[in-house]
Amino acid sequence: MCAKARRGIDYRSVELDGVRYVIVRESVFDRLCQRANVAAAPAAAAGQTPGAAMDLDGVSLADKLVRRRLAARLSQAELARRAGVRPETLNRIERGHTTPDFITIRKLVVAMDAAEQEFAKDSIS
Repeated sequence: MCAKARRGIDYRSVELDGVRYVIVRESVFDRLCQRANVAAAPAAAAGQTPGAAMDLDGVSLADKLVRRRLAARLSQAELARRAGVRPETLNRIERGHTTPDFITIRKLVVAMDAAEQEFAKDSIS
């Protein structure tokens, strides 16, 4: 009897509004769903709106991003500059017209975290 060697799963994680998410390759996700006997269908394929494909815990990534940006009193142009992304890209993300990749999400999260810390520091002073 030969036992299969178990491999680890390559993944990345991101934290958005205090919630940690794990990002895995789609093929890995599909295998996990098969093993769990769960049907996985992209939100757009399930007849939902394009922005719903980015739905995280009932509140879209776009909505969270806009709320955080406005609370930190940043314009789209300023957040885009701080994150190193094009303003047009940020605009499409905030309108739910595109799903950002992990690198773009990470850039935006890091920039928002820094901006919120600066805003909190300035508010105290």
